[in-house]
Formats: sequence, C-alpha cells, structure tokens
Amino acid sequence: MLATNYDLVNSRIKEACARAGRDPKEVTLIAVSKTKPLSDVEELIAHGVTEFGENKVQELCDKFEHVSTPVNWHLIGHLQTNKVKYIVDKACLIHSVDSVHLAEEIEKQAAKRNVIANCLIEVNMAEEESKFGISASETEALVRFMSTCSHIKVRGLMTIAPFVANPEENRVHFRKMHELLLDIKSKNIDNIDMSILSMGMTNDYEIAVEEGATHVRVGTAIFGERNYNL
Repeated sequence: MLATNYDLVNSRIKEACARAGRDPKEVTLIAVSKTKPLSDVEELIAHGVTEFGENKVQELCDKFEHVSTPVNWHLIGHLQTNKVKYIVDKACLIHSVDSVHLAEEIEKQAAKRNVIANCLIEVNMAEEESKFGISASETEALVRFMSTCSHIKVRGLMTIAPFVANPEENRVHFRKMHELLLDIKSKNIDNIDMSILSMGMTNDYEIAVEEGATHVRVGTAIFGERNYNL
C-alpha cells in the first residue's frame, strides 16, 4: 500500500516535470514519516526509498537510532536552539534555519562534533503570521552571515506555502521563491550553494515542481492521514 502510494506520487512528479520541461532526476521526493511508526519507514526502505522527513527532533533521533538500514533524514520542522545538539550530526539536511541565533547554535554544535551541517534557509514567502521563516527581504543578509560559518553549508531555500483549497493559489509563492533563489545564486557568495529549493507538500507538490522545486516533502499522500492524538 505505502509503496503504491509512493510510486503514484513519483509518477505525478514526473508528469509535472514533463509539463515544465524538466528532468525528473532534478526532483527529490522526501517521504514525510512524522507520527508514523518505524514499520512504515521500513516498508518503504524495502521498496528502495532512502529520503525521509521528520518534523520533530525527538522522533528523528528515535528513528535514526532504530532503523534497520541507514537512510537520509531531513529535519523539516521548526528547530529550537536547545535541540540542535541532538540532530546536527544526524540530519542530512536541516530545512528550517530562520535566524542568526539558530545559525550560530548550529555552527557551535557542528564544530563540537567536527561535522558540516547542510542547511536550508526557511523563507515565509506568503508572510503568514502563523508560520516560521524569515521574510524574503531578510534572506540575503542571513545567507551572507551563514556564509562565514565554517561548519555550515547553505544549500538553498525552503518554504511552507499556505494550506489552500486550490493549490494554484500557491503558484505565485513558489515562483517568487525560485526567483529569490536565482537572485541569491547570481551573487556568487562564497560558501553558498543555491542548488536546493524545498517546497511543495501533499496538497501542492505538483505546482511546486512546475515552478522549480528540487525537493518536495510529501506525507499524507504516501502514509495516509495522521492521528495526532496518539
């Protein structure tokens, strides 16, 4: 069942790439396994899946420790500074850096462990009060600060678009994200690699792919609805 769902999402990504004239190899599908049991992760690993996303540090750490086969874990949820030490050497990519304060803590903890933390800067492109992320206008300044950190590698940008009934409404936000990424990339800032654009979830990942997403974070369409009362 999960493998079938995963393959269906992948096929829709390929169709979106075809519409946009893109190579499907440019897009990474992250299976967001938050609140789901390790057995679900194992089922997808058996299907060849290697990219998984978690929102919470504790859940990422638990699955990291107990999974049968090493896979790539993406931290896609909000990261508090006091939790950085637990995941800086476990997450292959931290998608949600949104302040100098957080970047400083990632640099400190990565230096302690002698690792390079791959990070994305989270941009609140839709300027929703309920969402984390910095404004588009503040993004370059944070990029430039993080470029001076010797244990951080900025790999690109991330956004969480509004939850809307019609996913077409988010196209404008995805398009602006792509433009922002290209603008920063054109400045050739040292130690900055603007190759990743993480955007799009179950409701709108096809639109995101059409607008340049390189990583989409899909949970419900693969794992089914979540029970947050567990």
